[in-house]
Amino acid sequence: MKIKIILYVAGAILLLIFTFSSTYIVQETEQVVLTQFGKPVGIAITEPGMYFKVPFIQAVNYFEKRYMEWNGDPNQVPTKDKKFIFVDYYARWQITDPLQFFKRLRNEREAHSRLDDIIDGETRDFIAKNNLEEVVRTSNRTPAQPDSASGIEEDTLVSIFVGREKIQQQILKAANEETKDLGIAILDFRFRRINYVEEVQMRVYERMTSERYQIAEEFRSEGQGQASLISGEKERELKRITSEAFRKAEQIKGRADSTAAKVYSNSYAQSMESRNLYGFLKSLETFEKTLNEKTSVVLSTDSELYKYLKKME
Repeated sequence: MKIKIILYVAGAILLLIFTFSSTYIVQETEQVVLTQFGKPVGIAITEPGMYFKVPFIQAVNYFEKRYMEWNGDPNQVPTKDKKFIFVDYYARWQITDPLQFFKRLRNEREAHSRLDDIIDGETRDFIAKNNLEEVVRTSNRTPAQPDSASGIEEDTLVSIFVGREKIQQQILKAANEETKDLGIAILDFRFRRINYVEEVQMRVYERMTSERYQIAEEFRSEGQGQASLISGEKERELKRITSEAFRKAEQIKGRADSTAAKVYSNSYAQSMESRNLYGFLKSLETFEKTLNEKTSVVLSTDSELYKYLKKME
């Protein structure tokens, strides 16, 4: 009885092993190539589902069906006008023929290695055939607001005939020509970044700094000229205000002198009695201060003091 149970269990296990080894499942994102003793068998399976194979003899090779990324290493590349630049770029690719892909490349690591050679070579070739302006710019645009202060005018922009976008398309087309027998297709190619090499960057930065200092000096000179103009206007306005104030002050002073003269004239033109009373009082004050019981006085008949004394008699 125990032997039968063991045989049943062993049979079930063998059946499960046989079942699992003879079937395989393909997901939505996968595609499969069957191999037998290392060689592909039949056609590639690209539709999802459950499939059968010869157990223990045939092997299942899974490949990605979705788009995959490829990132190149930034390289120093010379342009047609002998300017060295660092170019960083990337691409997106897909396995379009799994069977051919397996025959030629076997796996994704080999595919990346071939893409490194193909895309890097095509990128160098096309950049070397074009000037820097063609690689950087995409169109012959016109600046909306030319910076006249910095010396950049509309006619200083060099016209391009190819442009960055077309160069990318040309690299993509040429690279696909080389990969069509590999079972893969390059879907997109783009420049991620383009920059000068370090030595050229330093020269460019120095030139830009010098230009900006020159522009700043021009602005500073214009500012100093405007400051001098404003200062001159201020001095002229100050002198005008001072002169106007002096004129008005002299006018007011003249009117005050005229009024004072009138007051003096009116005071002097008072009645004779007031003047005689004033003279009399002043004479008495003089007598009080200068005469006493021992004083002898010699007066002329024309003296004012003599007149008052004569009246007192």
